[in-house]
Amino acid sequence: MARNHRTRFGEIDLIVRSGTTLVFVEVKTRRSLRSCAPWDSLNERKRRQVRRLAAAFLSEQPLRPRPHDLRFDAIGILLDCQGRLQRLDHIEGAF
Repeated sequence: MARNHRTRFGEIDLIVRSGTTLVFVEVKTRRSLRSCAPWDSLNERKRRQVRRLAAAFLSEQPLRPRPHDLRFDAIGILLDCQGRLQRLDHIEGAF
């Protein structure tokens, strides 16, 4: 439905429909040479921000039909030093 959707609170990486579920996705990318994993920055503060972003999106968009469920997923991408994909993890219902 949307990619890099801007709201007054920030940006939602991905918004997709999966059947009757509306899914808000936070994507984290890291280089393999860095010391932190993609998930390290998905702390409680960031999760609260994504929930605020989702609420703002829902208040701005008259979705028809309305989704039955909402879900918050996370995607972690790990790249090597040349930018090649080393690993991709998708966690449904991450928070």
